[in-house]
Amino acid sequence: MKVAVIGCTHAGTAAIINTAKLYPDAEITVYERNDNISFLSCGIALYVGGIVKDVQGLFYSSPEELGKLGVTTKMKHDVLEVDTDKKKLRVKNLDTKEEFEDSFDKLIITTGSWPIVPPIEGINLENILLSKNFYHSNSIIEKAKNVKNIVVVGAGYIGVELVEAFEMNGKKVTLIDAEERIMNKYLDKEFTDIAEKEFSDHGVKLALGEKVVKFEGENGKVSKVVTDKGSYEAELVILCIGFRPNTELFKGQLDMLPNGAIIVDEYMHTSKEGVFAAGDSASVIYNPTGKRQYMPLATNAVRMGTLVARNLVKNTTKYIGTQGTSGIKIYEYNIASTGLTEESAKREGLEVNTVTITDNYRPEFMPTYDAVTVKVVYEKESKVILGAQICSKTDLTQSINTLSVCIQNKMTVDELAFVDFFFQPHFNKPWNFLNLAGLNAE
Repeated sequence: MKVAVIGCTHAGTAAIINTAKLYPDAEITVYERNDNISFLSCGIALYVGGIVKDVQGLFYSSPEELGKLGVTTKMKHDVLEVDTDKKKLRVKNLDTKEEFEDSFDKLIITTGSWPIVPPIEGINLENILLSKNFYHSNSIIEKAKNVKNIVVVGAGYIGVELVEAFEMNGKKVTLIDAEERIMNKYLDKEFTDIAEKEFSDHGVKLALGEKVVKFEGENGKVSKVVTDKGSYEAELVILCIGFRPNTELFKGQLDMLPNGAIIVDEYMHTSKEGVFAAGDSASVIYNPTGKRQYMPLATNAVRMGTLVARNLVKNTTKYIGTQGTSGIKIYEYNIASTGLTEESAKREGLEVNTVTITDNYRPEFMPTYDAVTVKVVYEKESKVILGAQICSKTDLTQSINTLSVCIQNKMTVDELAFVDFFFQPHFNKPWNFLNLAGLNAE
């Protein structure tokens, strides 16, 4: 069995390692246009902020490691064309410029995503950078050394984490986003208010509800970011507007969502026999709505890549979907979310109720204790849980994984009230705060 893999970050690495272990006789060839694989891009802000000292720790595999499993990894090889019907692909060696053809029995598409770069005036000025791969992180660190004013465009997780890293390194930072709130895809206003106050208290300028209209420069370098409501000095600009799937090779050959994310079934099959897709190049089944959506998260990628390997020869393990569970630390606060927010549920046309509780997470007779705020979003009629958010100075974010399981299994908020959680004063109260959320629901 000849297996060709295009792209090798999270999903690709998971698919390759598991395929090699499950099918030791398979002939596996990986094509990767970069000269490194398996870079944990979610660690960029930690690297930029100096928390991660050795960048090699952000790589969790290598061509040498894959070679030990019998995998042929062709680095700096760009796949130019793919014919999914004839099961052929054309490849260019980026070092030698040589082009050649290869064939496959099974194709694994893990081409990932790429940052959205809007066609804004001045976008090509020097010192306007992206934040996605190993080279981007090195450029950001190098350029940031000698500048004072940094503007981050885009207030999703990556943008927010970079803002904190820059501020903690003594930079004057402005965060711009066209939306009225930061991280609005993941959190409702009660939680983004906390995060925004933390940034303001640390001297970060928040320019929210502002759309970038142009970049101005001096001597070819960016000097100012102009929005529809103001302008901001900038010696360095990081674009964190979002991602789109790298799937141009397959347009017209495979079924896709409107944004280009490849549609896969529960076994990671695309619309063509023998062709699989996983990770940021593919869509996911989003359990709170039951719809196929685009959700580029490393957690989704490694699960999907593993499932590709398991289902490569025959259907063995179903994809059970995702809740889009995620977490972030902003200064002292630990924040996490899963499923739909109240705002996103209403955008979906769903009738929902919510319950929000704030309580000390463990008994007040203990020497220390912190408040925790939990919000649960649930369907009005059925009371089935659709989403949840949590925030506390003590790291209680693992509780959001519990609520992710609740959503996965279509539990109701009434059932949450009486779930069996242990009690020990070091850790919690007789009524766990998740139970309290259920008890306090309408």
